[in-house]
Amino acid sequence: MKHWQPAGTVYGCLLNFQREWDLWAPRMSQDPHKGPPKAPVLYVKSANTFNPSGTLMLQDGVQEVDIGATLGLVMGAHGAPHSAVLLNDWSVPHDSYYRPPVKFRCRDGYLGCGSPPVPWATLDTSGLSITVQLNGQRVQTVHLSELVRPVARLLADVAEFMSLQAGDVLMLGTDVLANGQRPRARAGDTVCLTVPGFAPWVQTVQGESA
Repeated sequence: MKHWQPAGTVYGCLLNFQREWDLWAPRMSQDPHKGPPKAPVLYVKSANTFNPSGTLMLQDGVQEVDIGATLGLVMGAHGAPHSAVLLNDWSVPHDSYYRPPVKFRCRDGYLGCGSPPVPWATLDTSGLSITVQLNGQRVQTVHLSELVRPVARLLADVAEFMSLQAGDVLMLGTDVLANGQRPRARAGDTVCLTVPGFAPWVQTVQGESA
């Protein structure tokens, strides 16, 4: 499975890291929501986003993209994960993370995949960290111990309102830096994600004229 890509629907999860939750908490009581979310806030990465290649092409005047390092739970039978995969949930920088606009998250090629899945039975996700490198320099470390909803709770909470089918992928969420932003890449940059036990994930960003 040299160039793996999802076989089912891919779901992202917002506000699932403690730092971003804490940054948004003072505004969660404001309109239109008037309170923190009681269930996981999910969104869909459509099939046009699946990108197992080594390149992300920027289009329509986009100058930079947010890096969204995450693990995806690949579902087996009965809504239980059978493997996990290293993914980059690219997005165009935008202000709201309550209801992410499709045009910022579902552009062509905006789900970096390709690295082979790792069997679920071999993993302890609570102890894993994702290292994000930009042009060879570490810019972020994503600690899965800092999830608001750890894997078991996230799966249980999602199961209360929807069923996950075999082949679906549930991403655990993406973390932010201390300033509330995600690391950003521009044309010419190379991003590398690494996690112990997983094959490295690498993509280079190219501009429209490349």
